[in-house]
Amino acid sequence: MTQQASTLPKSGLVLTRAKRARRFLWRLLESPSAKIGGFICLVLVLTAIFAPVIAPHDPTELGVGELLQPPSLEFWFGTDEFGRDLFSRIVYGSRLTLYVGLIAVGISMTVGVLVGLIAGYIGGWLETILMRMIDVLFSFTETLIALAAVAVLGPSLTNAMIAVGISSIPFYARITYGAVLVEKNKEYFEAAQAIGAQHSRLIFRHVLPNVLSPIIVVATVGVSVAVLSASALSFLGLGAQPPSPEWGAMLAAGRDYFKRAPWITTFPGLAIAFTVLGFNLLGDALREALDPQQRF
Repeated sequence: MTQQASTLPKSGLVLTRAKRARRFLWRLLESPSAKIGGFICLVLVLTAIFAPVIAPHDPTELGVGELLQPPSLEFWFGTDEFGRDLFSRIVYGSRLTLYVGLIAVGISMTVGVLVGLIAGYIGGWLETILMRMIDVLFSFTETLIALAAVAVLGPSLTNAMIAVGISSIPFYARITYGAVLVEKNKEYFEAAQAIGAQHSRLIFRHVLPNVLSPIIVVATVGVSVAVLSASALSFLGLGAQPPSPEWGAMLAAGRDYFKRAPWITTFPGLAIAFTVLGFNLLGDALREALDPQQRF
């Protein structure tokens, strides 16, 4: 009886990880933003995976149709100024879009989280130096940082991804730094320190898992930001180079034919818009589902 009584409060008030995971998934699945955003992202991922099956033509093959042919049953999105199938180019462009978004976010998240963890956990003079460097980066816009990085590295898709990744580092660093400071002042962290827990356990077992929620949300939205930034660099001629089927580069190539063949810019623009919308909606749904005030 005594053992049952002692276990009742714990089982009644403390949710297990499995229950929290189920509640998180339930809140996420019942969110309209998650349904719409998840559907768009799923379509994008499946399109990128099965691009060779979906696309009827090689995206770089010249003269598969007449020049500047309008949309038809044979060419759903029409052709461009070189007679290339626009639908095939947009389908293959989804691969580059996901590639750019994930690599750029991976760079910025890895470096930013590492800087935030070190500055928040160690503190002292190292915290001052690291966070002042982040403040310097914050004083410039993402676009300016990306342009400066591309100017140093040279115009290419790989350098554009690196540039976009560098420009977003301050956001992840600042969010991680603030979350670490909050977690360090909580009782569970002080108790772990009191019993002599090692630094590696304190960081990877106690601090890092509790700061992942805001990082996941920022990373999801960060994919859409990376897609926009990379498309902007390609539009300016500093990112993907012809004949790469990158959506921003396609927009740049079609601007001279906007009046004669508006479909050349319309469909790549819609692809970028829907991709950004999908990741933004999914990120917003994740933010609501991970909100601590909604956990119980």
